[in-house]
Amino acid sequence: MSNWWQWASGEAPLAGSFAVIGVGRFGSAVCKELVRAGAPVLAIDSSQRAIDELRLIDPAIEARVVDCTEEEALRAAGLFDLSTVVVAISEPIEVSITATLIAKDTPDSRVRQVIARATSDLHEKMLLRVGADKVIFPSRMQGERLGRELIRPNLLERLRLDDRNSIEEIRVPRAFVGRSLREINLRKNYGVSVLAAGCAERLLVNPPASLTLNEGELLVVMGPSDALESLPSS
Repeated sequence: MSNWWQWASGEAPLAGSFAVIGVGRFGSAVCKELVRAGAPVLAIDSSQRAIDELRLIDPAIEARVVDCTEEEALRAAGLFDLSTVVVAISEPIEVSITATLIAKDTPDSRVRQVIARATSDLHEKMLLRVGADKVIFPSRMQGERLGRELIRPNLLERLRLDDRNSIEEIRVPRAFVGRSLREINLRKNYGVSVLAAGCAERLLVNPPASLTLNEGELLVVMGPSDALESLPSS
């Protein structure tokens, strides 16, 4: 069976491809944000009802009914050919842990990153023990925010001003390193304004156009949300 998420043996996984295991409120929010950004997404849940509800919300999402504790079922769905897996289920805890272990530890898996949802400090410790690269708590990070961070890994903080405009703190993208603000001309080329730039410990507010950006430094920019999302993501 050949599908959009499957590639010939030996090839690397498609960069920026995602699987979301568990499509409750949190998992659905992650899926919708990823699809909105144009990323390939495979949604997995053991409940046909949950999958049907997700398809009603957004038919563009590739969704499948799969037992996430069965390695071969996940393999058939194409999960091991994707670069990032989000284990969005939290209960039962043993299912969450098993899905995380399978995604991370299957010998021929091409998954590069597993992000798992936890409900307690003990749950977090167990998920990290079986190989989760990152553990999140829904009360600390909502699904939409996680989706944005997966698409834009250099995004550190976002302050929403209104329905259209935001202020964001981002790491300087590689494409900007070694270039001055005058050369990049963010206002002309991207439609955003630079509020501050420089080292995290010593940000320069209203920086001069001659300022050269260095690797590891930060940019604080303001503008329409769609313009901010057009900035390089890494």
